[in-house]
Amino acid sequence: MPMIETVNLTKKYGDFVALDNLNLSIDAGTCFGFIGPNGAGKTTTIKILATLLKPTWGEARIDGKVVGYQNHLIRPLIGYVPDFMGAYQDMTVGEYLEFFAACYAVPSSKRQTTIAEVLTLTDLTHKTETEVNGLSRGMQQRLAVARVLIHDPKVLLMDEPSSGLDPRARIEMRELLKELRRIGKTILISSHILSELADLCNAVGVIEQGKLIFAGALGDLMQRAKVGKIVQISVEARTDEAVQLLRTVRGVAKVEVSVEEGGRRMDVQLEPDAGIAASELAARLLAQGFRLSRLQPEEISLETAFMRVTKGLVS
Repeated sequence: MPMIETVNLTKKYGDFVALDNLNLSIDAGTCFGFIGPNGAGKTTTIKILATLLKPTWGEARIDGKVVGYQNHLIRPLIGYVPDFMGAYQDMTVGEYLEFFAACYAVPSSKRQTTIAEVLTLTDLTHKTETEVNGLSRGMQQRLAVARVLIHDPKVLLMDEPSSGLDPRARIEMRELLKELRRIGKTILISSHILSELADLCNAVGVIEQGKLIFAGALGDLMQRAKVGKIVQISVEARTDEAVQLLRTVRGVAKVEVSVEEGGRRMDVQLEPDAGIAASELAARLLAQGFRLSRLQPEEISLETAFMRVTKGLVS
């Protein structure tokens, strides 16, 4: 049974469709990256799963329990981290966690031990007596994670947890999430920092205009984004002549030139069934006196895959 599941999940505001028949299935222990343009429906989905919004129709389940009908059973299972914490600024870190430990009904005999454990996990032990409003943005986000770990939830729902963080704080947040994944938490995380999701997640979902257009393993998304094999080639001189030569090779669909640090690069797209190897392209160039400085297959990044499977639409 999936840990997180949605069936035809839909959210409408009048005639406006924010979420359109979303079908997701996320297994326990998965770190699932949820990506899409602003307004695509990511936050709406996370708020429904967090029992903060009611769907117009369809169904969402956490560990088999139905959102909207069994919220009292779901809330102990989840931890929701919004993109901005925004409350209880006049408390110290210790008081803040003590308050939420009481809210989550953590037994008083275990409370201090539990708080000490989450402070250690989030590297905030040295800030126990610091007021929340005296923390940096990055530390406040780590405190938000510490808060939702107090009751040891099975599922973490994280909406842009790295939003507004400086590079060091983003790295620290990513390492914290890796540790949470390692200890077996199921994580649904939305982010616009796609390179971090590629390093963190083992599955992704792409949503656009309220509709899910892909969900599955990261490698499957990369494969889908490929538009035929692309070989990156650089020559030491006479790039324009090399382009003209390569365009005459049978099986070459197109050649595009990109300017990068150190010179110009040719991206040679081969037809899917061309049956031509990169070594043959190199041989053609070498036979005409070109000196090669690069010859390698294109590496598809998550950013490239995202741009190729989406159209830039919002709801």
